[in-house]
Amino acid sequence: MPSIDRIDQSILEVLEDNARITLTEMANRVGLSKTPCQIRMRRLEKDGYILGYRTLINRNLLGEKHIAFVEVTLSDTRSSALKAFNQAVRAITEVEQCHMIAGNFDYLLKIRTEDMDNYRTVLGEKVSTLPHVKQTSTFVVMESVRDDRS
Repeated sequence: MPSIDRIDQSILEVLEDNARITLTEMANRVGLSKTPCQIRMRRLEKDGYILGYRTLINRNLLGEKHIAFVEVTLSDTRSSALKAFNQAVRAITEVEQCHMIAGNFDYLLKIRTEDMDNYRTVLGEKVSTLPHVKQTSTFVVMESVRDDRS
């Protein structure tokens, strides 16, 4: 992977703060003219530093205020079991994030629903029925102090 310099890093920081910035404003902020700035941005995309651009939705305004983190322990951690779990968990729309963890459990899920009743349904009818799930443990969010990506 090619390395990036200070200007490339500045471009990434500006985009992380505001992906809708105009090319002219980006060039001004990082000290380049438009064409070299655009070339660098395209290279950063091609090289995989920029994975894409997306819209962040305020899920609270949509009524999805309940957040829970779920530790998942599997009964089988062979490659085929992990693959089956990974594929199946992607289909659960309420799962915002899924991370394989090195520790006392296998996966950590971030689940967002409307309320506790909906969460219980998701846990009981979706998460608990995923391939090889042996045990789950839930931690309910009382307050989001910092959640930049929700």
